[in-house]
Amino acid sequence: MEHIAKDYISRGATWLFITTLIYFLMNGAQIFETAVIVPKWTASPDESFQLFKGKYGLDFKTFWIVMHSVHEITFIAAIVFCWKLDSIRNWLLILFLIHFAVRVWTLAYFAPNIIEFQKIANVGSNTSDLLSRANLWRALNYVRVGIFIAISLGLIPLCIKIMHLKFE
Repeated sequence: MEHIAKDYISRGATWLFITTLIYFLMNGAQIFETAVIVPKWTASPDESFQLFKGKYGLDFKTFWIVMHSVHEITFIAAIVFCWKLDSIRNWLLILFLIHFAVRVWTLAYFAPNIIEFQKIANVGSNTSDLLSRANLWRALNYVRVGIFIAISLGLIPLCIKIMHLKFE
């Protein structure tokens, strides 16, 4: 590897640490939601959908849009500022592609379904398979959150590696 300036490595380290921190914060919110809130609203649809009902019902849409947007901006910044650090850049790209695939899955499956469940709570529906749909959503959410946690754990060795580069 060619000689790379310490200030370049420092900038890369800063953005890598920021995105790692934000990813762990996001995971904390996901774990809380998955452990505390999801079991409540999936317990007995449509009765348990009451958590979504009315103007004061639960709606995390804005929170998740902001959280993911901030995180993805910092993730891209980490890739940009680590671009000359081949081994870090390559792993960041792999982790980002996995992250992006899970985000696409989220936007294609999880978001539309939770929006429909919220609509059912407020408008009603004659859907008879709500319990099985809610249970599937909950089970797949465990997989999704697990993947997000694995991605964030994958950032830790990169943080260690960039610190070694910084102090060489």
